[in-house]
Amino acid sequence: MATERAGASGRGRTAGAGRRTADDRVTIAMVARAAGVSVPTVSKVLNGRDAVGPETRRRVEDALIATGYQRRSRAEAGRSGLVDFMIGGLDSAWACELLRGAEQEAYRLGARLVLTATHDGQERPREWLQSASRPTDGVVLVVSGKAGQAVAERLRSIDVPFVVIDQVGGYDRDVPTIGATNWAGGFAATEHLTGLGHRRIGMITGPMDVQCSLERLDGYRAALGRAGIAPDETLVRHGDHHAESGRRAAAELFDLPDPPTAVFAGCDEQAAGVYEEAHARGLRIPGDLSVVGFDDVDMCRWMTPRLTTIRQPLAQMAALAVRNVLETAHTPGEQPLRLELSTTLVVRESTAPPGPRPPRPGLASS
Repeated sequence: MATERAGASGRGRTAGAGRRTADDRVTIAMVARAAGVSVPTVSKVLNGRDAVGPETRRRVEDALIATGYQRRSRAEAGRSGLVDFMIGGLDSAWACELLRGAEQEAYRLGARLVLTATHDGQERPREWLQSASRPTDGVVLVVSGKAGQAVAERLRSIDVPFVVIDQVGGYDRDVPTIGATNWAGGFAATEHLTGLGHRRIGMITGPMDVQCSLERLDGYRAALGRAGIAPDETLVRHGDHHAESGRRAAAELFDLPDPPTAVFAGCDEQAAGVYEEAHARGLRIPGDLSVVGFDDVDMCRWMTPRLTTIRQPLAQMAALAVRNVLETAHTPGEQPLRLELSTTLVVRESTAPPGPRPPRPGLASS
C-alpha cells in the first residue's frame, strides 16, 4: 500500500484508507505513544521547531506515517459556535475585565462563550476538561501553575486549539500566549515615583510563582538602579493579588523603622488594601504616601483619591485570544502565537512628591 509522507502541510494520509470519523481519528497523543516520546515533542516536530534531535525527529515522523495522523483544518473540523473560557476564579475586577473582553469578541464573531471557573487552589484539570469534551472551536486558558500546564498539554494532545492569557508563565515555548509588558510596567511605575523624588519605595508583589509578579518586581528593581537607589529587600512584600494581602503587606511596611514614602502595588486590588491601611493609620494619600497600582480596572477611577496605575489592555488581550482560536488555522511551520501588548502609565491623584515625614505613632513630635 502506497503512503504519502507528512510534509510541510502536516497532513500525512494513507492512500486508499477511508476517511476517519471523529471517534477513530488519530490524535497527537496516539502518535506520541507510538514514537515513545512526549506530546510536546510531537508538537515541535509538526511545527518545524529545532529543539528535537535527529533520531527523535525520525521516530516521530515514522510514527506520523504509521498511524496515518492527519491534522485537521478548520474547514474539516467544522464549527460548533462555542469557545471555552477557563479561568482560575472570578473574584477580582481583573478577571471580570478579561471575561468582558472575551464575551464581547465572541459575540462579535457570532460565537458563544462557555465559562469554567476552575478555582486555582483545587487542581482538578481532568474535571475541568470534561466541560470542553463536547465539540468546541477552541479554549482560552487563564489558569496558573501545574494545573494550567496539565490542561494545556491535554488540549494539545487532542488537537483542540487554545491560547493562554500568559499572566502566569511557565508554559512550554510552543504554547500560544497573549500577555502584557509586565517588566516595562513595573519599570514605568517605579520610575514615575523616583521622578517625583521618592527614595523609599515599597513594593507589594503578587504570588512569586507567577511570571508576571517576577517581571514587575524585576522592573521595579531596574528602575531603582537607574535612579541610583540601592534596592532594599526590607521594602519588598509578597501578596496574592487580593486587597487583604495588600493591606497586610502595607501594615508591615508602615511598621518599619524607616517606612516608605511610596508604595507600588502589583495590582489595583492590592493598592486598594494599601489605601485601607493608610486611612486606618491617618496617613494622607498622596500627602504622606504615594501609591501606584497595576491593571487600571474600573475601580481606580472611584478610589479616593483616584489611583495612579499601569494600564494593561486586559479586555483586548482576551479578545485577541478568542479571535485567534476562532479565526487562525495553526499550520505546521508556523511559529506559535506569542504576543505582548504594551502597558502604559496612567497618572492620577494618588502620587505626588514626598512631603514632610509624619510623626511615628507613639513617638513625640520634635
